Amino acid sequence: MFAIRPDDLTDPQTRALLALHLAGMQTDSPADAVFALDLSGLRSPDISVWTLWDGAAIAGIGALRMLDGEQGEIKSMRTHPDYLRRGVAKALLRHIIAAARDRDMARLSLETGRGAAFEPALWLYRAHGFTDGDAFGDYEPNGFSQYLHLML
Repeated sequence: MFAIRPDDLTDPQTRALLALHLAGMQTDSPADAVFALDLSGLRSPDISVWTLWDGAAIAGIGALRMLDGEQGEIKSMRTHPDYLRRGVAKALLRHIIAAARDRDMARLSLETGRGAAFEPALWLYRAHGFTDGDAFGDYEPNGFSQYLHLML
């Protein structure tokens, strides 16, 4: 059975999954459109990180950044390759949406890329009510990024 728990980014499995995530973003995105955070970026006090575990094995990771009192951003969503299409991303996304609602956020947003590597994530977000929209926060339109928003 899967379990979601807060993560302090010290577990070697968490670090390995984040390294895989960063490598994937660098492979699938133009250099000027990689906005994935490294360990130091995820340790910011405005970011909460959760990991999903299958017993002692990490299955996925996701984070919520507080942009202001009313808006949050999803960061670092990644499913371990051994757990693809097993509901990991859906469980983490629902957990993050619930956390945003618990924090009385009015809107939850995310930035992602274009192309085949991003299609499964886009499908998941849209299936949960996210819609395409404008750049937000510090993002500037760049021709590669897509911005999605969910009104809470």
